Amino acid sequence: MDKDKSIKLFEQKTIRTHWDEEQEKWFFSIQDVVEILADTQNPKDYIKKMKRRDEELSANWGTICPLVVMIGADGRRRKIQAADTQGLLRLIQSIPSKKAEPFKMWLAQVGSERLDETADPELAIERALETYLKKGYSQDWINQRLKTIEVRKALTDEWDAHGVKQGLEYAILTDEITRAWSGKTTKQYKALKGLKKENLRDNMSNVELILNMLAEASTTEISQNENPETFEENKIVARKGGNVAKAARVQLEETTGKSVVTNKNAKDLQPLPLLSDDEYTDE
Repeated sequence: MDKDKSIKLFEQKTIRTHWDEEQEKWFFSIQDVVEILADTQNPKDYIKKMKRRDEELSANWGTICPLVVMIGADGRRRKIQAADTQGLLRLIQSIPSKKAEPFKMWLAQVGSERLDETADPELAIERALETYLKKGYSQDWINQRLKTIEVRKALTDEWDAHGVKQGLEYAILTDEITRAWSGKTTKQYKALKGLKKENLRDNMSNVELILNMLAEASTTEISQNENPETFEENKIVARKGGNVAKAARVQLEETTGKSVVTNKNAKDLQPLPLLSDDEYTDE
């Protein structure tokens, strides 16, 4: 289905969505969401009233709800007010209805959990372990995945020490590492596995995780040895670290005759079937 025409079902109703390839974000039609959650037949009027009630929301409306090209009610492509996930959750806070209340309760729960994890970071690790187990990942894979988090943290600490900025610069250096060892940028790698918002590492095999971890650990070691002073020098170090893992990948592929980088994602790699949400238990 065309991404502009893709929809999300909500209580048997539809919400128009658009996937932004560049930002790697889903955008949702504000009018559709308000119509459902506010249970109104006139969402445009409701939005006007909502903006009058919430001055902060109104003041930042253009940022929270940009215009995104989607398919209109008449079947034509037109610019529609939309919001990404963060913007959508902000809007929900301004909708006083029973249908919006579960989302507000969920936001409160998530906020509480994040505060708890800030006070005791071990809780975040325990929560991640529990989540991976519920999703059907093997214990061996989970142990490997948790190790990659430790290695990644060491790398980002090294970048921070050399003035690399979070966000775009992190992403650029990560792309340099990934391209060097796998032959693909992060975006190309995700596309190969059919991913959008999903975490790439969560969709890697054990071998892919190990090689990616080797690339990042090597980058950290090389950076500590060469002490890069500029962003361009950090890019060179990133490529060197990635090339260490590339050498291992090439040797393994020549020995086994199999490609390490594959289109397999989590559903293909897990030894157990993924559980649906209603099959999860707290026992």
